[in-house]
Amino acid sequence: MTSSLRLHVLQHVRFETPGSILPWAEQHGHSLSFTHYWAQEPTLPTLDTFDALLVLGGFMNVDEEDTFPWLRTEKEFIREAIAAGKKVLGICLGAQLIAAALGASVYSGREKEIGFFPIQYTAEALAHPLFRHFTNPYIAFQWHSDTFDIPGGAQWLATSVACPHQAFSIGNQVLALQFHLEMTSSILHDMLAHDGQELEESGTFIASATQIQRQISHLQQNQQDLFLLLDKFFGT
Repeated sequence: MTSSLRLHVLQHVRFETPGSILPWAEQHGHSLSFTHYWAQEPTLPTLDTFDALLVLGGFMNVDEEDTFPWLRTEKEFIREAIAAGKKVLGICLGAQLIAAALGASVYSGREKEIGFFPIQYTAEALAHPLFRHFTNPYIAFQWHSDTFDIPGGAQWLATSVACPHQAFSIGNQVLALQFHLEMTSSILHDMLAHDGQELEESGTFIASATQIQRQISHLQQNQQDLFLLLDKFFGT
């Protein structure tokens, strides 16, 4: 593990926090700064004030620039951070924003995916140092309707029945995850309270609130695996 890092977080929704990344950062003495996009005037830092970028989830789509004008500058900021050699980790919307910033298409998936569902890591992922500790199938929490193409030069890492492109990486610098390894029971409770109406939609891969609550124990394994993944990603 490197010395303490300055992690800057792009947070789009008040209750979609870094989740279990927070105790991991605290354990290692890493500091976190934030851009809160629900604020009236969100501000972005200069590139010299942080070492790594964490891009979180949210309900908006990457192309909704008329409704959320800051999406344009956020994608440019992500592109600049990558070009500057910063480590960049994106989750859910964050993964889609990374893909868009790198010129890949982001679009509505063939199925909305909400709940705990299995993903399959590719053979390349299971041979990759970052993912060798994962196994197939792997249960992770999902809440998304959009998906992305894999950017040029990136390595495809994971898939699911509902969403073929679940993760990609670029070397040891960029990591994009469609699924939520950082999820906590508190965030999940808030998501169900604020966006639970989506569970009433029909869909093969839309779980009920009861089904989700019954599977919440998966979060413990997710956190253990995420901590090791973060150790590897930020320590290389």
